[in-house]
Amino acid sequence: MKTIPPTGPEAGQSPAPLWRNRNFGFLFGASAFTNLGDGILAVALPWAATLITRDPFLIGLVATARQLPWLVFSLPAGVLTDRFDRRKLILLCDGLRLMLALCLVAVVLEGVGGIGLLIALTFALGMAEVLRDNTGQAILPQAIGTERLEKANGLIWTTEQLGGQFLGPPLAGLLIGLSIALPFGFQAAMLAAALALIAAIRLGPMPRGAAQSFWPALKEGVVWLWRHGTLRRLAFVLGAFNFLASMTWAILVLYGQRILGLDATGYGLMLSVLAAGGLAGSLFGPALIRRIGATAALFVGIGGFATSCLVLAVSSSVWLTVVALTLESFTALLWNIATVSFRQRHIPAPLLGRVNSAYRFFGTGTNPLGAFCGGAVVALAAPLGDQALHLPYALACAGAVLLLVYSAFRLRLR
Repeated sequence: MKTIPPTGPEAGQSPAPLWRNRNFGFLFGASAFTNLGDGILAVALPWAATLITRDPFLIGLVATARQLPWLVFSLPAGVLTDRFDRRKLILLCDGLRLMLALCLVAVVLEGVGGIGLLIALTFALGMAEVLRDNTGQAILPQAIGTERLEKANGLIWTTEQLGGQFLGPPLAGLLIGLSIALPFGFQAAMLAAALALIAAIRLGPMPRGAAQSFWPALKEGVVWLWRHGTLRRLAFVLGAFNFLASMTWAILVLYGQRILGLDATGYGLMLSVLAAGGLAGSLFGPALIRRIGATAALFVGIGGFATSCLVLAVSSSVWLTVVALTLESFTALLWNIATVSFRQRHIPAPLLGRVNSAYRFFGTGTNPLGAFCGGAVVALAAPLGDQALHLPYALACAGAVLLLVYSAFRLRLR
């Protein structure tokens, strides 16, 4: 059954502006609230870990715990996304995230459970985020149709950059300065606001395939992805790319503290400044992709990451680090907009949740492995002192160059 977008255009008519689409407005607003809270957590979680322990391996495990659900839960999440009402799934996930944020307040304020409980709650938070993220990407074509996905995704990514990376990190620094518990309470408030907006969304009937039990349904999505050569190769390249990126981001907080000499406020401001690159990518990315093409956008994304890693591998300058990470943020958004829109447009609607989750199993499931390796590499290289923090960036740069060569020969988005 084909879903007709509730506010979509009639045949032969030009599509109405996105802002006149009621459902998109609610999705955009909810994304703004949740991404602001997530941006605060991106600083608060690793910072809270450094207050409990100075062991880089354990700090890396916190980042690993938040990413591990992409490896263990993304495939089942796709079946759930296609089987149940997507709006209700988002409400359930955000409600769970709200309760977990309140639990984290008790952990960091009272010291209950130590680093072990912090890791466990972070893992549970990641589980809810996986299902929420997959469902959020699947619900967008259902809400607005497929004609304006690049623009819609660009606007959604704008909220992530503004809230998640531009406003969230410096606000987190200020909140941490007052109390380490405040960032987690703020996240709970943002999720409460998002819940109200998602509850107001009204969608047409969800496209569904033939009724299947769990395992055949899961297999159908994986097989469809495997038989689509372009998406299969893209998923594997993304997996390698995310492994390298997670290896570097897992230890960025230690890099900022020990190499750059930043306190919580300075670290948050650095993340905020570099987010300007991501904001520019989200705003100008759709137009740039139309000009250079989606395939070129992929190459630019990998090249920007390689350049950034090279700078952090050889430099200890705050300013060079900020410039490099800003470049990486811009080019990463080109990759995201191009690939997400490609998937949403080419995967059949009844399979979108399952194929998208299978894609992200291969493409994002490597995140916890990369985060684990980032902390392990620094721990093993401890005899080098603080200079060990440069090593993951050198390894990531070399890996990104190899990915760029492979992609130039094997990846084309048409």
